[in-house]
Amino acid sequence: MKKIILSLGGLLLCISLSYGQANISPAKPQVKPVLITGATIHVGNGQVINNGYITFDKGKITGVGEGAGPAVTGYDVVNATGKQIYPGFIAPMTTLGLIEIEEGARGTVDDSETGELNPNVRSIVAYNTDSKVIPTVRSNGILLAQPTPNGGVISGESSVVQLDAWNWEDAAYKTDIAIHLNWPYVRTGGRRFAPSGGGGNQESPAERNQKAIDYITEFFMQAKAYAEIDKPEIKNIRFEAMRGLFDGSKKLFIIADGAKPITQAVNFAKRFGIQAVIVGGTEAYLVTDVLKDNNVPVIIRETQTLPDKDEDDVYLPYKLPKILQDAGVLYGLTGTGFWRQRNLPFEAGQAVGFGLTKEQALSMITINNAKILGIDKTTGTLEKGKDANLFISTGDALDMITLDVETAFIQGRNINLDNLHKQLYKKFSDKYGFKAD
Repeated sequence: MKKIILSLGGLLLCISLSYGQANISPAKPQVKPVLITGATIHVGNGQVINNGYITFDKGKITGVGEGAGPAVTGYDVVNATGKQIYPGFIAPMTTLGLIEIEEGARGTVDDSETGELNPNVRSIVAYNTDSKVIPTVRSNGILLAQPTPNGGVISGESSVVQLDAWNWEDAAYKTDIAIHLNWPYVRTGGRRFAPSGGGGNQESPAERNQKAIDYITEFFMQAKAYAEIDKPEIKNIRFEAMRGLFDGSKKLFIIADGAKPITQAVNFAKRFGIQAVIVGGTEAYLVTDVLKDNNVPVIIRETQTLPDKDEDDVYLPYKLPKILQDAGVLYGLTGTGFWRQRNLPFEAGQAVGFGLTKEQALSMITINNAKILGIDKTTGTLEKGKDANLFISTGDALDMITLDVETAFIQGRNINLDNLHKQLYKKFSDKYGFKAD
């Protein structure tokens, strides 16, 4: 009976949510060129242009510079005097669009598959462009994301999406860029995962850990051997998905936090000639030389958290970006889960109080994330020739108090910034006579 009530509650919640945001449709392609003038432009690579202008046409940036901009006709001119222009923020390693309601509505959770080895599972086809969460994160300047599968040993492969689309085909920005691997890490009294046929309680944690690593290694050896065959007589869909790792068209995103697992993961990728990215990297500060020497970037999972160990500096999560910056390690940042991605700019801003400059913090969630995802040639900074993925804020976009995204463009399209939260705010402001901004 309890399960029935929970399921019914989830269904009713889904139905109630479906009535919200009916007026939020994806924007139409850019028709007229746009000139934005008078703003402070944060390019994303550390450069700041005061009283600058930016122009874009047919979805591409055509000019950025100081002053009022060129004399133009036939343009939509936006006066942004006193305001800030930023590149669209990028949220990697997220379940945005894969989960809608975490509890009580299992039908809205589609971020994992059964089994341990699922490199052929494509998260992009499960991405839900109608998610009510997407407009809420978009309203905080997050314009691109990497919906990522979870679970198992190899969770699947991910793509990058832009957050204003009718369906997943429209949303696809760059498809099938990465395979995701959960690196084994066994603590005393438990294990992160058990490989098929894993031993019983008689095995020590170290033995279980090594068995898990051997299990992964064997699978990768088979996948590499398969990849060396141009036209196999019998196709293996799992190994076919792995081909991109060995020809360099895909990266291996490895979830690892401890110093030892990170080192093991880096050496593992090096052995197979694979481009690796460490996700999590809680103890990356202990192995910065290993990361730098092997050109392995790190995607930090949030700064607004506590350290893993009691003996660690309580401010260590806030300081980690600065440590990696000083060590010359490429690093990016993600938030937790899906709806909390709306806090991504504030997570980045938190690091400013612990050593980063504001422009370095901005780069962490723009060009750095773009480089790690392999999309830096088209987005991540406000430069001529790149996609017009940008937004205008009346205040500092990394500050929770002053961020106010009033206009945003994805590939030059002026997107709708309404969302369910804003609609509810207006509804009850009207009811009680408050003025809704």
